[in-house]
Amino acid sequence: MAITKKNPPHDRNKSKAISCDPDQCIQVRGARVHNLKNIDVDLPRNALVVFTGISGSGKSSLAFGTLFAESQRRYLDSVSPYARRLIDQVDEPDVDVIEGLPPAVALQQQRGTPSVRSSVGSVTTISNALRMLYSRAGKYPRGQKILYADAFSPNTPEGACARCHGIGRVFEVTEKLLVPDDTKTIRERAIAAWPPAWQGKNLSRILVTLGYDIDKPWKLLPKKIRDWILFTEETPVVPVYPEYNFAQINAAIESGEEPHYMGKFTSAKSFILQSFATTQSQRTKKRVAQFMQISECPDCHGKKLKAASLSVKFAGLDIGELSQLTLTELTRLLGDAANVNPADSELHPEKSIVAQRITRDILSRVEALTRLGLGGLSLERSTPTLSPGELQRLRLATQIRSKLFGVVYVLDEPSAGLHPADTQALLGALDELILAGNSLFVVEHDVSVICHADWIVDVGPEAGTHGGEVIYSGPFDGLRDISHSHTSRYLFTPDDAAKHTPRQPTDWLKLAGIERNNLQGLNVDFPLSVMTTVTGVSGSGKSSLVSQALVELIYDALGQKSIVEAPNGEAELLEQELETITGGQIIDGMQHIRRLVTVDQKAIGRTPRSNLATYTSLFDHVRKLFASTRKSKARRYDVGRFSFNVVKGRCSNCEGVGFVRVELLFLPSVYSPCPICRGQRYNDKTLEITYREKNIAEVLDLTVEAAYEFFTDETPVLRALDALLQVGLGYLRLGQPATELSGGEAQRIKLATELQRTQRGDTLYVLDEPTNGLHPADVSMLMAQLNGLVDAGNTVIMVEHDMQVAKSSDWVIDIGPGAGDEGGLIVAQGPPMKVAKSKTSRTAPFMLSKCAR
Repeated sequence: MAITKKNPPHDRNKSKAISCDPDQCIQVRGARVHNLKNIDVDLPRNALVVFTGISGSGKSSLAFGTLFAESQRRYLDSVSPYARRLIDQVDEPDVDVIEGLPPAVALQQQRGTPSVRSSVGSVTTISNALRMLYSRAGKYPRGQKILYADAFSPNTPEGACARCHGIGRVFEVTEKLLVPDDTKTIRERAIAAWPPAWQGKNLSRILVTLGYDIDKPWKLLPKKIRDWILFTEETPVVPVYPEYNFAQINAAIESGEEPHYMGKFTSAKSFILQSFATTQSQRTKKRVAQFMQISECPDCHGKKLKAASLSVKFAGLDIGELSQLTLTELTRLLGDAANVNPADSELHPEKSIVAQRITRDILSRVEALTRLGLGGLSLERSTPTLSPGELQRLRLATQIRSKLFGVVYVLDEPSAGLHPADTQALLGALDELILAGNSLFVVEHDVSVICHADWIVDVGPEAGTHGGEVIYSGPFDGLRDISHSHTSRYLFTPDDAAKHTPRQPTDWLKLAGIERNNLQGLNVDFPLSVMTTVTGVSGSGKSSLVSQALVELIYDALGQKSIVEAPNGEAELLEQELETITGGQIIDGMQHIRRLVTVDQKAIGRTPRSNLATYTSLFDHVRKLFASTRKSKARRYDVGRFSFNVVKGRCSNCEGVGFVRVELLFLPSVYSPCPICRGQRYNDKTLEITYREKNIAEVLDLTVEAAYEFFTDETPVLRALDALLQVGLGYLRLGQPATELSGGEAQRIKLATELQRTQRGDTLYVLDEPTNGLHPADVSMLMAQLNGLVDAGNTVIMVEHDMQVAKSSDWVIDIGPGAGDEGGLIVAQGPPMKVAKSKTSRTAPFMLSKCAR
């Protein structure tokens, strides 16, 4: 049955005093995870507890690293050792004792290993119900046998299309991709897809032995020969005589001359597909990906299933077509089947009853999703293409339907990527979980979520080593009296944004006829030399307009190509290739833009070898300082000696990573500091070199703040460090691995890297939700930097849900009015206070209020 309980977010009695008596609360004593300073705190059960504080203060260390980790540890103690091996275990927390802790469920934003087979339908289990619906109540062609539910799954042998193996797309390598210049000969590297250097020469030499002419222009070779060289799956092994021609090779073979070596041939297609599937090198992946083309499977037309499965219809659609509908459209389509009287149905009475039962179950699941702002998603949408916030809300909707009781749900910024209107629906869902007898621990920066809390735990006062203390734990109103709390100062002081006087644009960038996703022929003018915020509900078309259409058109107008990272596996390659083409054009204003800078939240690196110091290039300057010391010069050490990625300077045991992995059979694998270098990454000889009494490892262990004091006279280093301090990243260590950074931190590192450059004006900066993961105090710091860019004669355009940002901008463009097909239009635009008065904008009501409580 559909969910009928629809409590608005503020139905729960907020005036009720929340107690934290010993028998009604969770007691934490001596928590020391990460930067937590041996803290003690009591937390109420059956309440919404929000953990807040500036970025890096220790909120997640308390909520996830301590409370959830200890709950999971206790649960796993009751599980068999064999089953324990199958569970993704977190580290055991460093805490003295936790009393009164119920079982916990963590809903984090990590997506795990991306898979093209993971979709909205599979995560929510709606696809399972749909398969049963088609199996039991579908309309079959005359004479066809009934199919079991597995036959409607692209992930089973019974259902998957044989051509694309249930992916819906096929990887292709064409002659044009493999041989971009057919006037070249094979010796001149006509087959660009083959590996460079020795291996490419090796394959050419093998072709000589096989009797092929490698000195004839490619286009003059017979098609049969070209196809064999490029596409054969044969792998002949032949003798290779590097300097011989075909005749000499034959003579050598007949005379029994020993070959230089035996060579194994691999076609260009086989090399590309094998390399992409097996290589661990990002450089190789990026190189071979350019020779691969993705296209819709010609057999199933992208629907992933066998023809027999697609011949079964329900409501006039096959299951592939139904899965392509948005959840909102699915609700309308299945509504009739759920409510029809079996006696009035065209279906057989038995099928009609089955259809009614299953469609009602599907609709109840879909309703939980649409209430969380996910109505614009389709069931076939793959999870790698979802934002972390969307993925977390999918899991949250599943938990609401599970109707568990007495559980602690630990959530990581569930409002991430949500418009304030959608956040209200989220709060209603959280209230439902509490009313069902559960407790909610939520790490959040969003003001509306903080204001809705029963209990606030404010962690700080600052970040990193200056944080890790609980500066307040209690009911919401008590936070007002905590003067040294950044959260309190923002919530309870007058809003300065309303006093902001918008700057006037110097000119306009005019776009016409924009076609992208749900944008259909949109005309839009962006003001130049000011700060513009593009707002709108989730899925309204903001990112389609700014991060996709605008960026692509600007790059094209500048004669540049956007930088595309190498796809890391099948999932990313499919996601990259599935992106749609932008329609429309820039009709005026490009004469005022000389440069485009996009600052996104993608990681600054995929391995621990990439870190803050290497990304910002400040490490280059640091290594030069070490190489210029008297001792380095005496030993003839160059700058490469001080890189942990170079053999001569790094620890040979851990290869410069600093830790080794220890496999424990029934416990989670442990990453232990390397026993040889003690986690310092370098060999002993390198560590003997010091600069101002610190070796290179000790310098990498400094925080940005401490490093600023250490490098007092080094201007190039200070410039980079100062930029990092200005965006609120003083608490990060110089050598902090990229894998430990949040999306918000990665974006601010990119911004800091840009801030180091000399500002020349006429640059357009495009940012997509730069406040994700930021406390309001950090948002103010970020806005100061962005305003500095505008004051220097540049233009800033960003997609945002944060009303603090919208109110502080010079111009607001609100897209909507709804999501998906109900969006894609400009609802309101102008200075913030003008948009705030709009009667049709769903953003407007939230621009004037700070905390509705």
